[in-house]
Amino acid sequence: MPEYIPFLPHLNAVLNTTSALLLLAGFKFIRAGRVHAHRNCQISALVSSTLFLASYLTYHYFHGATPFPGQGIVRPIYFAILLTHTILAVVIVPLIFITLYRALRLDFVRHKRIARWTLPLWLYVSVTGVIVYLMLYHLYPSP
Repeated sequence: MPEYIPFLPHLNAVLNTTSALLLLAGFKFIRAGRVHAHRNCQISALVSSTLFLASYLTYHYFHGATPFPGQGIVRPIYFAILLTHTILAVVIVPLIFITLYRALRLDFVRHKRIARWTLPLWLYVSVTGVIVYLMLYHLYPSP
């Protein structure tokens, strides 16, 4: 196994956090009418999320799954967060591409209509990814 593999979950958390912050900044920019800054933030969030996905897949290819060691009430909470995160992570991918496609086609009416769904779901996936990371590696680390 390559020596950089144990570092990847930490990188993944940074990339997820970066995506969330860029999405929030992009939302703030579009609300202020700063279209160019909005576009740059959203494209950067897409790059960050794409790097996350590559890193995540690499980690799990070499390492496999990491069991959650927490017990008691935190266990079903963790799995509820993980389940919704995982399902929405799959759902969000086509939404992101449709939203991007509509923006690139300058179809801003339809872009805005789908972006109202894409943004909160993408934010949820990014934030819950960090929560899963914190619960798995910092709050309830394996012995």
